[in-house]
Amino acid sequence: MFKLWPVAAFSLLLTGCGANNTPAQVQSPGAPTSSSLKVLETGASVMQSRPPIDAINTYLDGFHFYNGDKNGQMEAHHYVTVLNDDVMQAVIYDGNTRDARLMGVEYIISERLFKTLPPEEKKLWHSHQYEVKSGTLIAPGLPAAADHALMTRIANTYGKTWHTWHTDRDKTLPIGIPALMMGFTADGQMDSRLLADRDRRFDVDSKKIRAERADIVAHPAAPGANAWQQGQVIQLKRTSGGGEHSHGQTGFGPAEQLKQP
Repeated sequence: MFKLWPVAAFSLLLTGCGANNTPAQVQSPGAPTSSSLKVLETGASVMQSRPPIDAINTYLDGFHFYNGDKNGQMEAHHYVTVLNDDVMQAVIYDGNTRDARLMGVEYIISERLFKTLPPEEKKLWHSHQYEVKSGTLIAPGLPAAADHALMTRIANTYGKTWHTWHTDRDKTLPIGIPALMMGFTADGQMDSRLLADRDRRFDVDSKKIRAERADIVAHPAAPGANAWQQGQVIQLKRTSGGGEHSHGQTGFGPAEQLKQP
C-alpha cells in the first residue's frame, strides 16, 4: 500500500523545500553548547551511521488536539518512515528548524490493519480522511503530482499519536505524562487562525489544495476510530505497578525480550 515512488523520487526536494520557516515553540533552560560538546557532536556525525534517521523520507505538516481537550490544538511537523505497505512511523517536532523540539510520535496503519484491531485498541486511533481532503495536511516541498499520489495513499489510513513534550503549553522541558492526541474530522473544529498562520508561512492555500484533492476517494471512518466523537476519552494517568502492560511479574528477573517463542 505504501510503495510511495513519488516520495522517493522527490526526496532531494524535501531537503531543500518547505523547511526552516517554523522555529521551535519553546526555549529550554540550559547553558550554551560548549565547544567541547560541539567537537564531540561533529565527530559523531562523521564517524557514526544513523540508518533509522536516514530512512526518514517524507515530511508532513498537520494539526492535532488533545483527546478530551478540543481547545488544546497545535501544529505538528511529522518526519515519516515507510516501514511496509501497511505501516508507517513518524517522529513529530514543534517546528522544522534544526533546533526543533521532539514533541511526540505517530504510528500510521492502513485501513485493512485498523479493522483487525480489538475494540478497545481502536479507541486510541484517529482517521486521516478529513485531514487529507480538507487540505489541512500538507507535504511541504512536493510538486502537485507527487503530493496527490502521497495523499491518495494516506487518505484511508489511521494514526495513533502520543505527545511527550507539550510545547504548546509553555513547557520548557518535557514535563508531565504523555498525552493521546486526535485529528480533526470536520470543518469548524480547528481554530482557523492556526491554519491561516501555517498557510502563510509555507506560502500555500489550503482551500486550493482542498479543491485539487476533490477526486481522492476517502472511505467513511471505520467504526471504532475517533472515539472522542462518541464521548469516549482516553488519557494516561499515574498508577502504581506495571499498569496494563504488566504480566504479573513486577520484580526483576529474566528479560521477557529474551524469551524464546
